[in-house]
Amino acid sequence: MTRKFIISTATAIALSIFAAPAMAGGITIDQFGFGNSAGGEQSGFNNIIGMFQNGLHNNSVAQQFGNHNTAAIGQDGINNDADIWQNGHGNSGGVGQFGANHTSVLTQDGNGNVAAGVQVGNGCNANVSQSGGGNVAAFVQTCP
Repeated sequence: MTRKFIISTATAIALSIFAAPAMAGGITIDQFGFGNSAGGEQSGFNNIIGMFQNGLHNNSVAQQFGNHNTAAIGQDGINNDADIWQNGHGNSGGVGQFGANHTSVLTQDGNGNVAAGVQVGNGCNANVSQSGGGNVAAFVQTCP
């Protein structure tokens, strides 16, 4: 009986460890205003997503697959959209948008990539796509 209990306990512990989709990950979402939407998905270990939106009808989505990825989105204004998609390990992506009608998409596939951005004004559009490892990109735009 004791042997059966030990085996079943060990099996249950092993299954619970491998069944967890993400461990030590964190998602923080702060929204103020009206009609804002945010979403996130993480698969892997030690991934972090942080989002802050203030204003009206801002949308943000962050998806991370791998380990030790960090995504940050901050938007202040009206009708801004930001997407961060990261696949791999050790990627960092961030978007800061101030004003109205901005769109940014950061896609990173590989390891150790870094992308950043700031858009100010009205109607800026940025699209960053990186593959491989150790890539760095930054963008700053001011639109009328």
